[in-house]
Amino acid sequence: MPACPTLRIALPVPLPQLFDYLPPENSPVPSDGDVGRRVRVPFGPRELVGVVEGVGQAEDPAALRPALAWLDPAPLLAGELARSLHWLARYTHAPLGEVIATALPAPLRRGEPLADTHGWAWQLTQDGIAGFGALRRDTRPQRLATLLQAGAVNEDLLDDQFEDWRSAARALLKRGFAERIEVAALIPPPNTQPGPTPNAQQQEAIEAINAADGFQPFLLDGVTGSGKTEVYLQAIAQCLAQGKQALVLVPEIGLTPQTLHRFRSRLGIPVHALHSGLNDNERARVWAAASRGEARVIVGTRSAVFTPLPQAGLIVIDEEHDGSYKQQDGIRYHARDFALVRGKALEVPVVLGSATPSLESLHNARSGRYTHLRLQQRAGDAKPPGVRVFDVRKRPLQDGLAPEVIAGIGQHLQAGNQVLVFKNRRGYAPVLLCHDCGWTAPCKRCSTPLHSTPMTVHGAGRRLQCHHCGARAPVPLACPDCASLALQPQGIGTERLEERLLQLFPDHPVLRIDRSTTARRDALEQTLATLGDQPGILVGTQILAKGHDLPKLTLVVVVGIDEGLFSADFRASEKLAQQLIQVAGRAGRAERPGEVWLQTHHPDNALLHTLVNGGYHAFAEAELGQREAAGFPPFAHLALLRAEAKQVEQANDFLSAVRNLIAAGNGVERFGPMPAPMPRRAGFQRTQLLLSAEQRRPLHGLLDALMAQVYALPQARRVRWSLDVDPLDLY
Repeated sequence: MPACPTLRIALPVPLPQLFDYLPPENSPVPSDGDVGRRVRVPFGPRELVGVVEGVGQAEDPAALRPALAWLDPAPLLAGELARSLHWLARYTHAPLGEVIATALPAPLRRGEPLADTHGWAWQLTQDGIAGFGALRRDTRPQRLATLLQAGAVNEDLLDDQFEDWRSAARALLKRGFAERIEVAALIPPPNTQPGPTPNAQQQEAIEAINAADGFQPFLLDGVTGSGKTEVYLQAIAQCLAQGKQALVLVPEIGLTPQTLHRFRSRLGIPVHALHSGLNDNERARVWAAASRGEARVIVGTRSAVFTPLPQAGLIVIDEEHDGSYKQQDGIRYHARDFALVRGKALEVPVVLGSATPSLESLHNARSGRYTHLRLQQRAGDAKPPGVRVFDVRKRPLQDGLAPEVIAGIGQHLQAGNQVLVFKNRRGYAPVLLCHDCGWTAPCKRCSTPLHSTPMTVHGAGRRLQCHHCGARAPVPLACPDCASLALQPQGIGTERLEERLLQLFPDHPVLRIDRSTTARRDALEQTLATLGDQPGILVGTQILAKGHDLPKLTLVVVVGIDEGLFSADFRASEKLAQQLIQVAGRAGRAERPGEVWLQTHHPDNALLHTLVNGGYHAFAEAELGQREAAGFPPFAHLALLRAEAKQVEQANDFLSAVRNLIAAGNGVERFGPMPAPMPRRAGFQRTQLLLSAEQRRPLHGLLDALMAQVYALPQARRVRWSLDVDPLDLY
């Protein structure tokens, strides 16, 4: 029987293999030119969308099923992006089909065609023109209708000109007064604003980036307020002048509107957003526009690293140290590291910017792998803030605030300034405690007999919520153990601080910013706009520590840093140092001098002393020495196998079987199986096996040989397991 051509297809299933299918019926004979095209195939009782990865020959075509239909007239994934995704699958040791599915927008994963990339605009209907006078004055719909009276307005321009225009547009659409229409092309923002003149250090950095020929990684290491964004903008402007595309990654959705507004006003072309706050169709449109070369500047969060860049010129990763660039479930990739891989493949410069670079990036810069660019002075007339450490031992505290701190907040408010009170714990209080017997409210899905996970108190003491699994419960009327009524919230969260500050300063706005208050789209931007330039208080978590420019902010109060001073996580001190430096950098960013006040019960702590007196780089130097002595990254390379099961024995049996597959003496150390630092979550027992090697090659060589055997283990079918290469957290 003659051989029959077959399609080798990557499917989004957790199996490390390609699947063979016959071509769709009545289709031409497949060739290598079909590699990268999507195809719909039967898979058991389901239909899946896969991507052709090769064309082969089948000796027994009767054993194969035919694919159902081609979905693309030409390859959707080809060239650099396809090669980079293959690299990512090899590096993370993940199934190629799942890696590809992670990279594609949801409509493309479902088999929908590549999106149209026309622009969208809003205009008044005839009913809207006739009924304009019937709209209530000074409402959002009336203001939007006034803006649309002059004609259709592009959605990108509405983003810049009108806060929360989408809700107003929906209200007009519901009444038949407005409609959404297609426009031939996106309208560039008018009246681009000139930028400030760069100082000497900024100019040196700009010239170095613009002079890069091909791939060159830069670490733009600048103190907060030193004008890193201005360096990005001028480098992007040079990239655009050469007719090329630029990709900018930011760590949080909350930073995207602020970054978009600044970029659009400066660059004079449409700047496209790509993040999880958009709906599936919006994300697919931006992806398609980038793949066609129409989107010239793309600003997005972690997943934007998969954007096609056929005319790439520059990649920027802002706040490169931020942990949100690491995907913590599914395919556990690091967007910063993958951006560097893509930059090398595309032969374009990659700029990593941060006021507190990760120790890995600093190590690479000091060893010569990255070009180190320093910005050591604040832009304009801004001066670095002064730092005071308050020893709160034996001091009376009002919900965590010392009397001197309360007085200082009042003085700054009376001077017409703004204050940021930072507490990196949302909720009202971390624990609900029985004052009589010591009972604490545990999460029943995350606690074990030896390890209790308390539920966080929310709603001023009215409800409980687990921040690990999301479980909710009402606060009990009495203690379940002793029936006492002496149940008290213990500790301080942002809700409790907000409540106290509202009592202390009733004449000033107190706005809370944490995950609970910023869940809605553009909620952070709207909250900051509500405060505006008036004196007031912001109470928030680490969301406020990232990249926000608050010119009237003159005082930052850090409440309770002690939790981060003692931790089993080897990265805890690095995270705390970055957090403190970043939040301190919000103060005094304009002409007004700023202050940073740190409350602590451990004023003599070595980490705190080094940060206050020597700054971040002195801390980093000391921490790198400790990491090298202990054999931790960046002086070692780690991989973490995690296992979860209802019974801990099943998880341990699986990891023990994996450990037995690893031969001793191959340059890789094995630690475990051992309980995870949080041994139970959402009802599942959690254990882990840590692999460590001084060199990357032996570790990946071991994993290359190991993973196929791991998938074949019978114990693997009884647990949920994952592999995390270069883990950021060992929990």
